[in-house]
Amino acid sequence: MLVEEQIKKAKAEKQSIKCVVWDLDNTVWDGVLLEDQNVTLRPGVVEVIQELDRRGILLSIASKNDHDTAMQKLQAFGLQDYFLYPEINWSPKSASIQAIAKSLNIGLDTFAFVDDQPFEREEVSYELPEVTCIDALQLHKIPHLPGMMPRFVTNESRLRRQMYLGDIARKQVEEEFTGASEEFLATLNMTFTIKPASETDLQRAEELTVRTHQLNTTGYTYSYDELNAFRQSDNHLLLVASLEDKYGTYGTIGLALVEKGPIFWSVKLLLMSCRVMSRGVGTIMMSHIMNQAKAAGACLRAEFIPNGRNRMMYVTYKFGGFNEIDQKGDLVILENDLSHIQPMPDYVQINITA
Repeated sequence: MLVEEQIKKAKAEKQSIKCVVWDLDNTVWDGVLLEDQNVTLRPGVVEVIQELDRRGILLSIASKNDHDTAMQKLQAFGLQDYFLYPEINWSPKSASIQAIAKSLNIGLDTFAFVDDQPFEREEVSYELPEVTCIDALQLHKIPHLPGMMPRFVTNESRLRRQMYLGDIARKQVEEEFTGASEEFLATLNMTFTIKPASETDLQRAEELTVRTHQLNTTGYTYSYDELNAFRQSDNHLLLVASLEDKYGTYGTIGLALVEKGPIFWSVKLLLMSCRVMSRGVGTIMMSHIMNQAKAAGACLRAEFIPNGRNRMMYVTYKFGGFNEIDQKGDLVILENDLSHIQPMPDYVQINITA
């Protein structure tokens, strides 16, 4: 695929919904809880919540309500554990959604908001135009709306909520930890695994190219078939990375596509899941690729396309010793002579498989 076509494809790719935020009164349940505690769940709402959760779409709450009373009712309905970082207070719904986005560390343009009140939907639409607003009357249609139907439902999709719950547990321990950041990271007993992508990795690899925007160097999206062709090509290196620690697995959280030439290798795509941003593992994949290129006697180039949210990846390249050598429109070409390669962090066990 030509560079121009890749850029166009990356920009045209429609965002998938990563999180659906729910109102409670007359949305999740019929009735107003503070007026009548004998509210009943709306028909079909549990099935919709469970189906979105199965697809790996996260769920949260933005409700003007008494926090403890609402959480007790959700617990009584058996729904409490489905909702991450619920915002149940008297703040504007837009402020609650912003707080949820910050806690989950995902973009507002991947959010949908479900509410029965036109005023609340209009307030969110005005303050956060990138958020998709849905009338609660459309409850049964939600699983069929654009952005709610991922191409694949992977193992990571099914476990996504549990992985975020693990992240919450880690954050709580980290907040209580007294000492340097690296000392805390060492207590996690992390293992970072890098391997060539197998056919069983391709669904998750495609999902990563579609879902990951902040820690993504180019935004190129690749289909299952395209990735499979790269996997089998002698001129390409397709790598996946996974991470686990004493709290459990993060799943497959990294992907790299490298085009191998006789004089230089070119990193076409390097991405990491935002869930590992604070784990100090962002440079491991890049250092591994640099070591591989150096062993092959090639210099290393990398492509970068800014999208307004991925500057951290540009900074990662610059700190890794890459220098700009060319620019074609939005596409920046960087190069590294591999004279200095960052060492792997000593608080992580690195597992590299052939």
